[in-house]
Amino acid sequence: MKISVEHIAIVAQNPVALKSWYERVLGAKTVFDNGQTPPTCLLSLGNVWFEIYAADKALPDTANNKLAGFRHLALRVDSLDAAKAELEQRGVTFTEAERAAAGGGRIIFFADCEGNLLHFVERTADSTVPPL
Repeated sequence: MKISVEHIAIVAQNPVALKSWYERVLGAKTVFDNGQTPPTCLLSLGNVWFEIYAADKALPDTANNKLAGFRHLALRVDSLDAAKAELEQRGVTFTEAERAAAGGGRIIFFADCEGNLLHFVERTADSTVPPL
């Protein structure tokens, strides 16, 4: 059986604002939009698609990285410093210092406009994690 990830769902309090944030801040492109209110859409970011649709209710601890289940989205970048500087120019605040990545490299965490946790990861040449 061949399996690959088709998309990751991000359930949003405000799907229009979240879609706009991913487009404006991370450069995501719309693949599909159902044209309804509230909308359901698919965004492409590199080789990953995100489905954004409206939530029925919100949980208060979205950014708690120690809760069970999916907790963050790691985005690999060539240069952590350059990616961080670019997002800071787009209004993103990084609340934690960068730190070592498991397997080699560096990471730094940030959140989208709804508080969902993301992080950049830069892998170094000596990393034990294989290239994508």
